[in-house]
Amino acid sequence: MDFTFTEEQRAAAEAARGVFAGVAPDAVPSPALTTGAVAESFDRVLWSRLADADLLSLLPAEEHGGAGLDAIALCLVLREAGRVLARVPLLEHSAAAAAVQAYGGPEQADRLLSRAGRGELVLTVAAQGRTGHDPAEQAVAARREGPAWLLDGVQTAVPWAYDADLVVVPAHVEGAAGDRTVLALVPREAAGLVLAEQVSTSGERLAELRLRSVRVEPGEVIEADGAWEWLHALLVTGTCALALGLGEQVLRMTGEYTGKREQFGYPIATFQAVAVQAADRYIDLRAMEATLWQAAWRIASGAPGALPVAGDLAVAKIWAAEGVRRVVQTAQHLHGGFGADTDYPLHRYHAWAKHLELALGPAAAYEERLGDLLAAHPLA
Repeated sequence: MDFTFTEEQRAAAEAARGVFAGVAPDAVPSPALTTGAVAESFDRVLWSRLADADLLSLLPAEEHGGAGLDAIALCLVLREAGRVLARVPLLEHSAAAAAVQAYGGPEQADRLLSRAGRGELVLTVAAQGRTGHDPAEQAVAARREGPAWLLDGVQTAVPWAYDADLVVVPAHVEGAAGDRTVLALVPREAAGLVLAEQVSTSGERLAELRLRSVRVEPGEVIEADGAWEWLHALLVTGTCALALGLGEQVLRMTGEYTGKREQFGYPIATFQAVAVQAADRYIDLRAMEATLWQAAWRIASGAPGALPVAGDLAVAKIWAAEGVRRVVQTAQHLHGGFGADTDYPLHRYHAWAKHLELALGPAAAYEERLGDLLAAHPLA
């Protein structure tokens, strides 16, 4: 395992820092100041800047206008996005495009990837399941009707669904040889697809997808084995990258504040109780970082390990969920009442951290999965 980033990966991160340098977190719409969703759409100006910097086409191959990079490069970019609370569907869009390239047919790739890389086509993924706690692939059933497919079911908390042109929906197919999962590329305006508004803890607009005999043509379905598992793994890892970037920025803000805030004539950062709490959160962040790169490396390299890649994903998500929660809670505590001031961005980071903590399942769900994996694959 080599955690040294390649020149191309470092260039992607540098380009992301340049694009996100113009994003002001204290200008991000605040859920504390808004009833309902904070905005009708994502940040379209930032989306155009990401497209112009070729950051929407990191993973597709060169023949589709992409850079042909890997999950590590995407996570480096997402880490920068998390630092500034970037209001764009970068994770879902990039992961969906990568799944089309890796598992879709040539016609699908030719039709979708170049447009997606230019930002003209917006993709998202329905990955939360019916309730947010059950497997997403079990929430929708797919059955054949002639050459086409019909989809029935419900997916909850789908990010950016009101803005997406296509929603990637995992669906289970029952068969004599057992159930399998397909990925359906469903247009937002498809007949039988109904969106019901939901609102995240971050204030962003989500949607419950209700599919009632939604017809999907064969060319819009990815049937390859392992496609959903790979896509879900990339989404989980990307969520960990967003949490890491957010946590690092929050700890930096806390260091700056406690270095200036004085009590009894001294900066409170010099007090042992404050320093110990900050040090504990620094340890959390380094553990989040190490487990993130382990998971991203497994996805990018396909290298074998003591456990299946799902084990590394579980460890990374456990650290990301619990670590980012501890970081923002400590930050609020050390900021005192100032941390709750709506003119200061910390409360926005707290709201986004709660969303990332629970996205794609809380830590407890991954602890259970890790336990099952350890039972099935005893370590020598």
